[in-house]
Amino acid sequence: MIINRIINQQFIYMTVDDYIKMFPANVQIILKRLRALIKEKAPEADESIAYLMPAYKTNGRPLVYFAGFKNHIGFYATPSGHSEFAVELSKYKQGKGSVQFPLDQPIPYDLIGLIVEFRVQENLTKHKK
Repeated sequence: MIINRIINQQFIYMTVDDYIKMFPANVQIILKRLRALIKEKAPEADESIAYLMPAYKTNGRPLVYFAGFKNHIGFYATPSGHSEFAVELSKYKQGKGSVQFPLDQPIPYDLIGLIVEFRVQENLTKHKK
């Protein structure tokens, strides 16, 4: 899905593929694997760009986001996704609803998959209310 963003009064059109292509090859591999993992765990999720990063929604609600940086991958599963896995995420730098996975360490794909599954169920439960 192509969307537009206004940055410095210029329109920028970007897809998730465009976003991933902006990074060095080694980071692209990680971002592609994250994308595939999210699609596997949440096949019904809508994919877009929001806040200038790949974004996923289920049942009309934000699911997760991810972003590439020079030294880490940012993963955003709203505060609830992070608080539910606080112990597992405790070894990583965090903010409210965000965690940083350093590029010089193995990316915890299994943990990310569990977080995505949790968020899918959480959005489903909220949708049914």
